[in-house]
Amino acid sequence: MKPSRILAEFPAPSFRATQQEALTEIREAFESDNDVVLIRAPTGSGKSLLARSIMGCARDLQTAKPAEVTGAYYTTPQVSQLDDVDADDLLDDLEVIRGKSNYNCILPGEHDTPVNQAPCAREKGFDCTVKHRCPYYSDRAIASGQPMAAMTLAYFMQTAGSDVFGMRDVVVIDEAHGLAEWAEMYATIELSPHRVPVWDDVDIPDINGGHDQVEVAIGFAERLSNVCSAAKDQLTNEPELTPDEVARRDRLGELVSELDWFMEDYRSPDSPTTWVVDQPGGAGTAITIKPLDPARYLHHTVWDRGEKFALLSATILNKDAFCRQVGLDPDRVALVDVEHTFPIENRPLYDVTQGKMTYEHRDDTIPKIARLIVRLMAHHPDEKGIIHAHSYAIAEQLAETLTEFGVGQRVRVHDTENRDAELDAWKASNDPELFIAVKMEEALDLKGDLARWQVLCKAPYLNTNDSRVAQRLEDGQWAWYHRTALRTVIQACGRVVRAPDDYGATYLADSSLLDLFERAESDTPPWFKQQVDRLSKPTLPEFDPQAALAGINATASPSRSGKQTTGQTRTESDADRRKNHPLSDVWGDG
Repeated sequence: MKPSRILAEFPAPSFRATQQEALTEIREAFESDNDVVLIRAPTGSGKSLLARSIMGCARDLQTAKPAEVTGAYYTTPQVSQLDDVDADDLLDDLEVIRGKSNYNCILPGEHDTPVNQAPCAREKGFDCTVKHRCPYYSDRAIASGQPMAAMTLAYFMQTAGSDVFGMRDVVVIDEAHGLAEWAEMYATIELSPHRVPVWDDVDIPDINGGHDQVEVAIGFAERLSNVCSAAKDQLTNEPELTPDEVARRDRLGELVSELDWFMEDYRSPDSPTTWVVDQPGGAGTAITIKPLDPARYLHHTVWDRGEKFALLSATILNKDAFCRQVGLDPDRVALVDVEHTFPIENRPLYDVTQGKMTYEHRDDTIPKIARLIVRLMAHHPDEKGIIHAHSYAIAEQLAETLTEFGVGQRVRVHDTENRDAELDAWKASNDPELFIAVKMEEALDLKGDLARWQVLCKAPYLNTNDSRVAQRLEDGQWAWYHRTALRTVIQACGRVVRAPDDYGATYLADSSLLDLFERAESDTPPWFKQQVDRLSKPTLPEFDPQAALAGINATASPSRSGKQTTGQTRTESDADRRKNHPLSDVWGDG
């Protein structure tokens, strides 16, 4: 790596705000012989431009010695972030590669067939005459041969050990704050009728039957791996497969790899990973096998893939804790803080707390929050807003109550199936709609008039019924618990203010959020602490459903049943016109 090139590699015509200063500090960090540099850069820092500058410092073929690696990778867990990179003209020298399912076959009669189900995947020994023009293999060849390749973190991890995407000089990971959690998710093994094609061919044990849970899971994994291998081999030997059989064969292969990794890691005396097992439904039901700290998994899939690493995020809140989670030596890691450049007056936090949103208090607090939202709608009659509901159960209750209040015509909801479609429809709408969102605290760019206000309904603590969370809390990792929630809050607060001249208000409805700020104060970045210190109570209009609809020229029509068309949410009324009610099979706590 040649850190001295970092300023010259900046892709934009000129630097903005603190970018030149940040790149200078990053250069000095790498020149000080650090293998990894954490870059804590808030919204508006231009992280993708910083990333491109760092990638440009990678060793090139012209100067490399025969045994030295060259080039750079860019990876991010967020598909939307990769889409932004792909669409940015300033980053056009990053060659983007996606998974096979994102490309369609070009053979006659197969134009609607994803490459992972094309004849080359279905037919044994199939010799594709147009493989050189296949969109997937073409993009893969270009990305593997160019100095800078970009991909999702999932694809990056899946290609570990690949001859095509081998080790490179520099790896840049964007939105890196959740790296440990993403690794845990990728390493988690879900064994259920939906995920295991041979479910009916094996005896499902009782994990909670009194024996060591992980030992029982190991025995089951060994038996299941053998059954999966036999079923996969049988399909592999068939001369031709249907698309469904291709999917079955591939899933069996994935299962064998996952189960063998679990058994190898658990039995290794050198592995630091602690495994936990869940079977909430009891004997004969689905089993989930999860790693607590998958440092070994990350070494194989990430840290062995490059010589120098740059990790960017606004919310790497504690350097040492982050390093421990992902298996890095803090002494070999530097931290660069980039200043926030947005005026604090443009990103206010408001205390509108209505009570606790813990499970035992939720039924009392949600109606109060719904009344608050009606007042906020009246306060922002001509502006779009977003409600971060935390779970589908909370979202359902809020939507139903707002419909009962008669303001449903200004409200849009989504479910797990139409999530992206409803988000796009809301963003495209010219009306000042209110969008009730679930799990959209990250990777959502609501610049300008896309949203001027938002409500955080619940402190986003992790579910203590999750065995990983329970185990960590049993080990006394309460700082991690609060830090993880704070990280999500900070991410959420950045959704509605995206540039120095942008502005948006964030309203805090759960009193537990104020408690969180106290408990996690030592891990709070200075720029966010300034926002917390300026926390104030706004002056809002009285509860008036008609005033809440002023911006859409509608009449409030309270409905106890929630079935009157005039009181329905925007999504519901749209769906009724399509003869498909959106709440019919959607809502569940998640």
